[in-house]
Amino acid sequence: MNQTNPQTPHRPRSGFRFDTGRNLLACALASCLAMAAPVALAQSTAATIRGTISGNAGPAANASVTATNTASGLVRKVQTTADGNYTLAGLPPGTYRIDVNADGQSNTRNVTVAVGQSATLNLSTGGVAETAPAGEATDLDKVTVTSTALVETKTSEIATYVSNKQIASLPQASRNFLAFADIVPGVQFTTGTEGSTTLRSGAQLSSGINVYVDGVGQKDYVLKGGITGQDSSRGNPFPQLGIAEYKVITSNYKAEYDQLSSAGITAVTKSGGNDFHGSFFWDYTSDQWTAKTVREEKGEVPKSEQKQEQYGASFSGPLIQDKMHFFVTYEAKEYESPRAITPGRNFRIDQLPAQFQEMARQSPSAPFKEDLYFGKIDWTPGDNHLIEFTAKYRKEDELTNIGGARLAEYGTLKAGEETRLDLRYQYSAESWLNDAHLTYEDVTFGPRPANLINGFNLRVPREGQEARNNPDMEEVLNFGGGGDFQDKGQKGYALQNDFTWNGWTGHTVKAGFKYKALDINAMEKQPYSPQFRYDIRNFATPYEVLFSGSAGNFPPSVKSRNKQFGIYLQDDWEVNEHLTLNLGLRWDYETTPSYEDFRTPDNLANALRGWSNINNPGVDYNINNYISNGGNRKAFKDAWQPRLGFSYDLNGDERHVIFGGAGRSYNRNQFDYLSFESYRLAFQQITYQFNSPNHACTVTPGGNCFNFDPSFYDPETLAALARQRPNAGSEVFLLNNDLKTPYSDQFSLGMRNGFAMFGQEWNSSATLVHIRSHDGIIFSLGNRRPDGSFYPPGVSFGSAPFGENLPGYGKFFLGNNGVETKTNQVLLSLDKPFTEESGWGVSFAYTYTDAKENRNNSDIFTFDYPNLDNVGFTRALGISKHRFVATGIMDLYGMTFSGKLVLASPEAEESLNCIANGPNACYFDPYTPGDSIGFKQFDMALQKEWDTGTDFKLWVRGDVLNVFNWRNYIDYDTYRGAVGSPNPTLGERRDNIALPTRSFKLSMGFNW
Repeated sequence: MNQTNPQTPHRPRSGFRFDTGRNLLACALASCLAMAAPVALAQSTAATIRGTISGNAGPAANASVTATNTASGLVRKVQTTADGNYTLAGLPPGTYRIDVNADGQSNTRNVTVAVGQSATLNLSTGGVAETAPAGEATDLDKVTVTSTALVETKTSEIATYVSNKQIASLPQASRNFLAFADIVPGVQFTTGTEGSTTLRSGAQLSSGINVYVDGVGQKDYVLKGGITGQDSSRGNPFPQLGIAEYKVITSNYKAEYDQLSSAGITAVTKSGGNDFHGSFFWDYTSDQWTAKTVREEKGEVPKSEQKQEQYGASFSGPLIQDKMHFFVTYEAKEYESPRAITPGRNFRIDQLPAQFQEMARQSPSAPFKEDLYFGKIDWTPGDNHLIEFTAKYRKEDELTNIGGARLAEYGTLKAGEETRLDLRYQYSAESWLNDAHLTYEDVTFGPRPANLINGFNLRVPREGQEARNNPDMEEVLNFGGGGDFQDKGQKGYALQNDFTWNGWTGHTVKAGFKYKALDINAMEKQPYSPQFRYDIRNFATPYEVLFSGSAGNFPPSVKSRNKQFGIYLQDDWEVNEHLTLNLGLRWDYETTPSYEDFRTPDNLANALRGWSNINNPGVDYNINNYISNGGNRKAFKDAWQPRLGFSYDLNGDERHVIFGGAGRSYNRNQFDYLSFESYRLAFQQITYQFNSPNHACTVTPGGNCFNFDPSFYDPETLAALARQRPNAGSEVFLLNNDLKTPYSDQFSLGMRNGFAMFGQEWNSSATLVHIRSHDGIIFSLGNRRPDGSFYPPGVSFGSAPFGENLPGYGKFFLGNNGVETKTNQVLLSLDKPFTEESGWGVSFAYTYTDAKENRNNSDIFTFDYPNLDNVGFTRALGISKHRFVATGIMDLYGMTFSGKLVLASPEAEESLNCIANGPNACYFDPYTPGDSIGFKQFDMALQKEWDTGTDFKLWVRGDVLNVFNWRNYIDYDTYRGAVGSPNPTLGERRDNIALPTRSFKLSMGFNW
């Protein structure tokens, strides 16, 4: 939390403490790791088959158990222990032939295992599966069906599998494989009005997630999308043709998972086999196949031409039969999408100044192009060895930041590029397994303004401040040149190790470490072009200009060679046939030299220490906690994360299992935020005021208030003034010298059930979840009034002391840990897995969420409060209390029917309440529209395949999105009004809706 005066004691930090025994624990972890000769990576994608082999006289000791992958020929062999138990670990997900030989007799079964699954298969060498209650994992309906039917019941993780059948069959607008994660309770996949996609779980934003592809984390260390390629992008992070299946873990993951605080997704890629296979697809939609929006129906905006085209191909097969195989794929996306212009603050277009109305009635299109490549080679030189090499390349370009209050000319040209390489070596022994990855990544992100000209911002006083001089202003319309100029990325190598030991009866012990060396960079010049701001009541003269000045003694780009180290120990202990305990502990550490070695410039440090406004007993913080001398900052060392769980099988038959867990998981601080104090000094954000109606200021020599002259439109005039007035009006960012790493504490209790209904096997789950997240970064205003106060007398909200500038500078911001969320959830699921035998499958997921946060949408800025220490929690934005998702798939007469229904209650909208306590004591009071269903969408898909009598198959598919053309409104009047004058149109629905309207998408292709 925020630092306070030295005289004010710090509040105690709640949570686990590990002050004793750390050395012993470190020694124990190191001892376990010493047993692993090859280096390796956590086996988050590997599957395990285990069970008991019975002979004529009971459990068969020293029986031979062999698993052979039916596609690739991969072989794994083990022998049973004295009590007949066996474990086949480290299996790539897929179908296996299990051969058992004992006492001169044999038995064979074909089974399919899913990503990261531990399945039970008990066999008898008498040729019949060992007798077990109906529905135990020995039942082939539970074991040999497609991966969706495999349910790992005896685990404390809250996890659900997404099968390749669901990925291939369910309707979707984009080929982003993460779009299917929302069929899991507790997960929300959202498509923004501009087409960008986000994945989140609970009250935490997308930055809390992590996705592991073949066991390799895809974390974005700079931006807020959670993983690379998902921050404000319409693109896909990975080609969907390359994904075989994945598992979604919403909370209480085991100790092998790192760098996340909400949901984790572990996916496995496709591999080649002993037969050659190929595929090609093309899908297309356009404005001719899309229903009009509400505004288009009313004629407020013309219907824009749009095109969405996606195409790709894959090819796989053997290089050496049973030994070496390859898989390659390519996918592309080309979009032309409409963007409606909707002025801010609920202004109608006819309320704008006349010269802007025609401009605002246009609906520009935003082009997007993405190329995705993925390739994989696997080699099995011997029964105990597996070597894989994978490569991914992503490139995308788009025009963005248009629509809403931004005209097309104000847009941003955004480019992204990513390369990831992974070399894996796995060694399997009789009672242990080692799995190794050496990885490389190179990711860049570089937005640029579409027009390098001055920008113009039309604004209106913030609600309730119309009568004030110099009111806070809100945007209505932006045009001219945009301000977004960035160059950010990460590049480096990683080495990770995971060692699994099964030689201790009843225990599966894992120990692992990760070391990563990364060059991370961040540069941002905001705004790139000067932004002239106008009050809509007086468009003749700007009242303010915002621009970036350059400081000669700071490099324009912040670069840091970060080092990451993580270590963990996990024991999955089967105490008896009923009780299983999951006991784990991990520790993570990261150095960020750009933050730890940063030195506050002497002139700035002297100005801060010498300003009486912030150096008197009335100030609520100590400025010395934010001044760095290059040696008083240390990397965070307390990221200890216990992860404890249990499952109790009531009858010992895996039909009714109670499970639960408690754990802590650390995410990481985004490098972009840690870089603010450096690149904001390199490109100082300077604001000059102009003495104008409703925005009076005093013109003084050397100050930042001027009488406006047209010469100010010349950027060189502004630059010259900035050089004459070093730091005048510039913004300064200061980080706390003792920043912590964000984390969440997770608690759950639930029950899984397997049962027969309508002659089919069904699975259900009911879980109660409580999650608290802590220590998100918040930047608050550091400026104070002469008496040290933040508010003037009688005020408890807003009225920040923006006019009290730091001498020689302007506003400055303090970065602290402070953002928190609270989430209580009820997660219910019911599914009948798709099987080839039945030809159909369904799933139902319901989530009840009570989510609160102390900062709207976990925003990193607060200007209405001095800090978040005493700020109350309000309902979290962007989350429905009730959410229901149902899916269905049916194969019939060579056709596949599928459907998906999403129903959600209204989300809370940001709103300010200045009525209850008056304008000087406003407070955030989220407004929730009254509709019982805030979002509803039903999608359908139908695919027909023609078998030509050879291995070549043609197919055609049609997807209808939003079949009933339901209108999902996303824009409401949330202004509550003023004291004595409540807003009569509060809650009035505007015409803006979430896309898509009813749309048809045609796809075709072939497989061979």
